Amino acid sequence: MTRPTKLNPERGDARTRLLEAARDVIRRKGFNATTVDDLCKAAGVTKGAYFHHFETKEALGVAAAQFWAETTGAYFADAPYHAPEDPLERVRAYIAFRRALISGDLAEFTCLVGTMTQEAYASHPAIRDACAHSMLDHAATLEPDIALAIAARGMEPEWTATDLARHIQAAIQGAFILAKATGDPAQARSSLDHLARYIDLLFDPAEPSKDQ
Repeated sequence: MTRPTKLNPERGDARTRLLEAARDVIRRKGFNATTVDDLCKAAGVTKGAYFHHFETKEALGVAAAQFWAETTGAYFADAPYHAPEDPLERVRAYIAFRRALISGDLAEFTCLVGTMTQEAYASHPAIRDACAHSMLDHAATLEPDIALAIAARGMEPEWTATDLARHIQAAIQGAFILAKATGDPAQARSSLDHLARYIDLLFDPAEPSKDQ
């Protein structure tokens, strides 16, 4: 959900370095194609150190999803989109913030848990559940602002703040998939532009024409 910090094999303990390696290598190669050798090389640790911390590749995948949730959660908690006073402006600023992150190599801005979910949802239920926890918890951080925006405008929609928060995440994940399919980050930015327009129409619909 955010751009990674560059892996530094000299920083942190072996487990942390392996999780950082998983974050970066899996986004680049995919979960199934990533090997223990890949992770050990990227982290600068031995296979003995790997198996000391992770008995199976599935255990590594679950831990990587949890690590992603922890690190990106802290990153987004400190992000500038929380600054506007109007809750709807905070939602708009969130989408603009996510759009601004879409640049450079695909592996630098796409989502680790989204990538792993696509590969492991049926074969590794534990990884799927850890990824779902990460995505849904992040979506939930938007719910208070959406609920406040609904209340401030006296809206009584058929949908809920939870529905919209999760739809926003679905749109962002879909934008990442489109960028991967085309090899073009601009496709993802365009998708988020449409998402922003959707939010505008949802909360501030145009007045009906007098001719209607």
